[in-house]
Amino acid sequence: MDTVEILHRLVAFDTTSRRSNLDLVNWIADYLDKAGARIRLTRDASGEKANILATIGPDEPGGIVLSGHTDVVPVDDQDWISDPFSLASRDGRLHGRGAVDMKGFVAACLAAVPGWQAQRLRRPIHLALSYDEEVGCLGVPLLIADMLAHCQLPALAVIGEPTQMRIGLSHRGFYGYRSVFHGRAAHSSDPRLGVSAIEPAAAFVAALAGLGGGEGGMTVNIGKIAGGSAINIVPERCEVVWEFRPPDEAAVGAVVAEVERFAAELPAGVSVETMPLARVLPLDCAASSPAVGVARDLGCLWPPIAMPFGTEAGFFQQAGIPALVCGPGSIAQAHQPNEWIARAELEAADRFLARIGGWAAAGR
Repeated sequence: MDTVEILHRLVAFDTTSRRSNLDLVNWIADYLDKAGARIRLTRDASGEKANILATIGPDEPGGIVLSGHTDVVPVDDQDWISDPFSLASRDGRLHGRGAVDMKGFVAACLAAVPGWQAQRLRRPIHLALSYDEEVGCLGVPLLIADMLAHCQLPALAVIGEPTQMRIGLSHRGFYGYRSVFHGRAAHSSDPRLGVSAIEPAAAFVAALAGLGGGEGGMTVNIGKIAGGSAINIVPERCEVVWEFRPPDEAAVGAVVAEVERFAAELPAGVSVETMPLARVLPLDCAASSPAVGVARDLGCLWPPIAMPFGTEAGFFQQAGIPALVCGPGSIAQAHQPNEWIARAELEAADRFLARIGGWAAAGR
């Protein structure tokens, strides 16, 4: 099957993050098994989600990781002119949920496997396909841990998020939290008998807002506040859902320290619990990295693209695997109704992946 045929199959699986991805995983695993790849699956605690790690070529260090995610964002409340889970071709564009983000890249990788297998590879090619990237990169830490436990260290990882085949070297991280304030309910005729949970929550929001901006470029967003039950009851609970995007890991410590300081200075009768919801590590790959040289030699475009969005690349970098971002299509089409990827972009990905086979066959 070619890339477009495989993309038809992949889009037909509804892998919205709130659903299981196992039907898709089983189809891919069967395809790769028939192609002779060595396959490993790692599952979440529920058993309803799975990562795929597939290796083509020898068990040697210095290979390449091609990384993508299997989940997609919802289509709820979007105005699609065709079935989002049935790939539609119009004017050189292939429309469907996940077509660009990022089943197009995954399809191109799968289509390249028979060609790789036909060569005498001297370095391995690893396909790393994760679950739940769209809701906070929940699957990739388990995937990378499994890779490090069972594979020799790769030379680089290419995360195929849509960059129109330009190299992406850096992006901010994303950290999401839920902070729940607890007070004591009372009749509002005498508020002194209770302790409001909303008032300290409001002060907390103001403190968080003060952390954003500045020269570092860190942003803070308060996504949700919910508290209280009636106008005449002192509120005993208030929930704040918030996130921040730091330019680097050093900025993370400043936010954590502020949250801890605020919690330590709460008035008597008030407590707060802060729980992590999502984490996307920042990426900072040097332009002089050997991994960048390899990617450019293989046809990834230069100069690099500025990436306002987060990816799983930082997790590979943290694990000691040099990582960058490069994939077909434009992020402007991602998460949109009538999401699409151009056929020409998939053809560019096919050429790039064919060159990877030659690189792996050439060895060091």
